[in-house]
Amino acid sequence: MLQLLVVFFGPNFLFGVSTSASYRFYAVIIGFTLNYAAYFAEIYRSGIQAVPQGQYEACQILGYSKSQQFFKIVFPQMIKNIIPAIANEVITLVKDTSLAFAISYTEMFTLAKQVAASEATIMPLFIAGVFYYVFNFIVAFIMERIEKKLSYFR
Repeated sequence: MLQLLVVFFGPNFLFGVSTSASYRFYAVIIGFTLNYAAYFAEIYRSGIQAVPQGQYEACQILGYSKSQQFFKIVFPQMIKNIIPAIANEVITLVKDTSLAFAISYTEMFTLAKQVAASEATIMPLFIAGVFYYVFNFIVAFIMERIEKKLSYFR
């Protein structure tokens, strides 16, 4: 939420640039992109480091170039190692989209709260919650299938 606030209000406070209402959408995209790019970069880094050193040594003995070493040996093992963390971050990203309310961007949960307040019923919030659950269930299901497909040594 803090990153969204900095991305939205930062240009005005730091550089005196006035932002329009349409900038809210771009601020949400920029904020989430910066935030999750850092998480995904760390996941990829740890996935590469998880490949045993012996794999690199075997590539050198076999005479692989650096690109062959990465794409034929390291990359497949890295992908297999990082799928659970990637699934976790994608699910978290879906849930974090509701934080866009912090910069007054109307997203699904904010709209559901407004409708629930105007109609004095909790059903819109329930439907929004079901949507989040179903979407996250689909993401988890797809990632689980990919993970099972890649677990060829078990």
